[in-house]
Amino acid sequence: MKHMRPSIALLSVITLVLQAAEPVRPLRGFSAEEARVERQWEEKFRAIPSPENLREYMRRLSARPHHVGSPYDKDNAEWLLAKFKSWGLDAKIEVFDVLFPTPKERAVELVEPTKFTAKLDEPVLAIDPTSDQKSEQLPTYHAYSKDGDITAPLVFVNYGIPSDYEELQRMGISVQGTIVIAKYGQSWRGIKPKLAAEHGAVGCLVYSDPKDDGYVQGEVYPKGPARPSFGAQRGSVMDMPVYPGDPLTPGVGATADAKRLPLDQVQTITKVPVLPISYGDAEPLLKALAGPIAPMAWRGGLPFTYHVGPGPAKVHLRVQSNWDRKPLYNVIVRIPGSKYPDDWVIRGNHHDAWVNGADDPLSGANALMEEGRALGELVKQGWKPKRTIILCLWDGEEPGLLGSTEWGETHADELRRHAVAYINSDSNSRGFFYAQGSHTLENFIGEVTRDITDPETKMPVAKRQRLALLSRSHGEELREARSRADLRIGALGSGSDYTVFLDHLGVASVNLGFGGEDMGGGQYHSIYDDFYYYTHFQDTDFAYGKTLAQTAGTMVMRMADAEVLPFQFSNFTDTIRTYVGELKLLAGTQRSEIEEKNRQIDEGVYEAIADPKKTMMPPAREPVPPYLNFAPLENALDLLTRSTDKYEKALAAAGDRASVAVNAKLIESERRLTDTIGLPNRPWYRHMIYAPGFYTGYGVKTIPGVREAIEQRRWTEAESQIARVSKALESEAALLDSAADLLKL
Repeated sequence: MKHMRPSIALLSVITLVLQAAEPVRPLRGFSAEEARVERQWEEKFRAIPSPENLREYMRRLSARPHHVGSPYDKDNAEWLLAKFKSWGLDAKIEVFDVLFPTPKERAVELVEPTKFTAKLDEPVLAIDPTSDQKSEQLPTYHAYSKDGDITAPLVFVNYGIPSDYEELQRMGISVQGTIVIAKYGQSWRGIKPKLAAEHGAVGCLVYSDPKDDGYVQGEVYPKGPARPSFGAQRGSVMDMPVYPGDPLTPGVGATADAKRLPLDQVQTITKVPVLPISYGDAEPLLKALAGPIAPMAWRGGLPFTYHVGPGPAKVHLRVQSNWDRKPLYNVIVRIPGSKYPDDWVIRGNHHDAWVNGADDPLSGANALMEEGRALGELVKQGWKPKRTIILCLWDGEEPGLLGSTEWGETHADELRRHAVAYINSDSNSRGFFYAQGSHTLENFIGEVTRDITDPETKMPVAKRQRLALLSRSHGEELREARSRADLRIGALGSGSDYTVFLDHLGVASVNLGFGGEDMGGGQYHSIYDDFYYYTHFQDTDFAYGKTLAQTAGTMVMRMADAEVLPFQFSNFTDTIRTYVGELKLLAGTQRSEIEEKNRQIDEGVYEAIADPKKTMMPPAREPVPPYLNFAPLENALDLLTRSTDKYEKALAAAGDRASVAVNAKLIESERRLTDTIGLPNRPWYRHMIYAPGFYTGYGVKTIPGVREAIEQRRWTEAESQIARVSKALESEAALLDSAADLLKL
């Protein structure tokens, strides 16, 4: 008999039969039947977001500058409100009143050995249609810089981070009484004037070096996406590692009747004046420096030899601001829960920008809008989330996480009772999925991203992410990428609107997006971050904007609909184990470094290294620290491991059985990792596991109380912080034990 090829119709029938026969993959927190229904609704949801809508939202929202206090910022908020209402959703605007300084006078002048006046301006480009809105644009400046008018010698301090000042000390160079000039990068910008002031400088300039953010990276704008010589990066220099939000109302919402600090008592304004400048403006200043040649690692991409100084370059710096209060307009949308209405799943992105803000933040805000529209469509079709969903478009993120922080502080008691999780995005572009967050959500994130299709490769987002990790990994990381069921997510420090939820309130949080295959972010915080730039160099067809909406929206739906909240503690416990190992290694390294330094001092070697000309007094020996007692932390970790295993076994045995009491325990799980006393010297930050570093700004320090005490060699404090973290982990273990017992009832 001649072999017959099956027809296309027959293949289609076979495929449908096989698909029907395939069991639905289980979902954590759902019974088999609930999982089947949930996936059907999720598939309907993911079919709704439209790249064309995303494009038009961005076009409208980025049409004019919309910084805090601007007319278009309010206009955008009102337009967003009307949009959500038109989709049948309950929406409102919540207004707060915050300190937001804007520049009145700015000047940077080289006065010796030659004369040069910095332009401090980004010119209009004929090809970029919104770059000409000069009367509405905020000029290049740093919000919350101290006012000042100073003239002083200039010193180049590389990135202006702690290790750079250690290098300057080894070179015998002091910044006392000088103006420092630092490159953007390696830390958050606000750390640079903070460290400059701590080392005795009287002013600070921050510039974008072309090696990091300019022509060394590729063609400059408008030919390419890299920062041009006249581009400068605005931004906040508020000391957010102390506390974010309105500087006048720490810890309480900036409502109209809130008690406010006098300006001279605010802790988060810089101690020295600071301005951002372009590398075009920085070039004559750096070129005028003499003194030692900069170390090889410090040298940037400008076409001359980099020197450190001080002098003969002398610079005049003047900064004067209008210290006004401005209104914030948070757009808050609520979809009521049908079964657990007092449990809140919160999703946020900000809508304000430094100028037109197409990339930052509208590439994320437009995705949240499409999520809202799609959820509204599902509600009309009969879907009812079990938990209440709250969609938030924040104002005032750029100056210092103002809108989210003030909302979180105002509603703190409610949020501690009701908030299940917070899901955040900010900028978004093309490429690979990324996420950072609470490690109790790591398994949940992996589960969702296995159900999302990457628009470029047509494979699951999680698979593409794993393949990318495999291609660049080595050693243990490569082994994990091959074998670990869930890819690790990063930890959260600060830098976006999740901060108040995670670090202050103890709400499990995640920050997510796509990137890595765009053409670069060289217009960050410039007048050229606009619709023209984004549609030519970023996610040009908005395919990944759609994917972000699908991913974040699926997370919101799944968290809202799960019968048992899908927090998973095995990955969390595994992550804590790695952090404890890092702390033990760090303590040992610090001890070894001190012992080696003392040995060199005893042998007369260290002095020659530190001061070849023998012009300074030799350094004093440093006391060798005691061995830290990590036993309480290790015992707490063992307890947590046993409790995690007990909970996971109880959940598996319970199947789809759940109770309000079990979910209440799970909601509380992140709260148990906080301490109302807060971290040393910054009580606003209450999380014992995650916080921004005191000298990193955005960058996370895990188990921060212990880690930073070791780094700064405060050994007694390190011992006391070990005890506090151990207590938090023991409390978490006790909560898991009680949740497991409830599941057995």
